[in-house]
Amino acid sequence: MPFLQTAKAAIATVAAWLIASAIFPGRLPVFAAIAALLVVQPSVNQSLGKAIERSFGVIVGVLVAYGVGLIFGGLTWVVLLAIVLAIGVSWLLRLSPGSANQVPISAMLVLSIGASSPGYAFERIIETIIGALIAIIVNVLLVPPVLLTPFQQSVWRLADEIASTLDRLASALVTAQSPAQLEELLLTARLLRAMQEKAQAEAAAAADSLAFNPRGTKKRELLAHDEELYARMTPLVTRAIGMTRALHDHYDDELSTEPTVRAIADELTRASHDLRLLAVDATGGPGSAAARTESPALTAPLVIATPHPSHWILLGSLLEDLRRIHEEIAADEKSAR
Repeated sequence: MPFLQTAKAAIATVAAWLIASAIFPGRLPVFAAIAALLVVQPSVNQSLGKAIERSFGVIVGVLVAYGVGLIFGGLTWVVLLAIVLAIGVSWLLRLSPGSANQVPISAMLVLSIGASSPGYAFERIIETIIGALIAIIVNVLLVPPVLLTPFQQSVWRLADEIASTLDRLASALVTAQSPAQLEELLLTARLLRAMQEKAQAEAAAAADSLAFNPRGTKKRELLAHDEELYARMTPLVTRAIGMTRALHDHYDDELSTEPTVRAIADELTRASHDLRLLAVDATGGPGSAAARTESPALTAPLVIATPHPSHWILLGSLLEDLRRIHEEIAADEKSAR
């Protein structure tokens, strides 16, 4: 757990204990302390969710314990009965895992610590709400993190790896490839999916860190820009993997003799260049200052000679995907302006 998160959890727990002790003197404010400890989360949005889960779970658990204690008294086996009933109630209400776990725990604590005092159940509910509110306040006041940088870096890395995939394709088109090399080329290209999923998860974390965050107002526009750029990477991932798959499935040793192949390889290299240029300019990634001084390298559409009959399916597929990559990068450039 990061130091800041640890410090916030400690401050919230101590504050909840002291404030609940002042409001309910003579009671150990266990419910307030536990609520504060659990509700402090990495983001304000997560804290609000935990606060609702925790409070609702405690309310249901306390009510179950109060009802069971009222009917059966303070016998020892009543605690077990309350736990079983609390689990059943959680299932019937289709509670979330956070709330469902809290219901039997709260029922057990209420009956174990003692629910015989008048108003005990109601006081424990109020105590829990106090702890949750204190945790939210602490989380808001003590610099909630804004997680834009990891997402932005993931978008840059994804764009760079797409560009590298296009470079590897260009090299494979003009250089003889063994079956093992073709297999490695395809496996490496498929790693783009994992990078895409990682960026998507970090996009969700970035959006979550801005929700209800007082520091998030000026950052939302940046997040929207990065999300737009990431969304434009999705079809490029599909194209890069598809082109690699086509080469893997239709490759033969005579491919490099096709007059068009060299031109396609050159265009793939230029597309790779332009994709990096776009990404570093949009995200401020490595080399962005130098990249802004360069010009896009994509050329006009190619004029293609009729290929050999055994190659026309592969070359046609590569040309169509290359055309779409060209259009998608050009659209990115217009968006970036």
